[in-house]
Amino acid sequence: MTKVLLVCGSGASSGFMAAAARKAVKKAGSEIEFKARSDSELGEFLEGTDLLLIAPHLKYMLDDAQKDADKYNVKVAIIPQKVYGALDGDGLLKYAEEQLNIG
Repeated sequence: MTKVLLVCGSGASSGFMAAAARKAVKKAGSEIEFKARSDSELGEFLEGTDLLLIAPHLKYMLDDAQKDADKYNVKVAIIPQKVYGALDGDGLLKYAEEQLNIG
């Protein structure tokens, strides 16, 4: 199973985003697992993750997150604002698949 970690400031909005993505996964029959955490927990959850998606309002932390993710060969991307703002689970699933080259 492919694992995607979403991070935001407190973990709340990314939690809603991950829930929407899990619904999309179920509907699509995909093999991607979405989890959400706060940015302060990032280091604890990178190992075993395939893709790290960062909330658009935290794009300032991209460079630091990339350095941490590189230690575990984790791809990193910023969630598009349009997808994040609308809590678009289908859009997030499609975006994750594109980032992982499995779509």
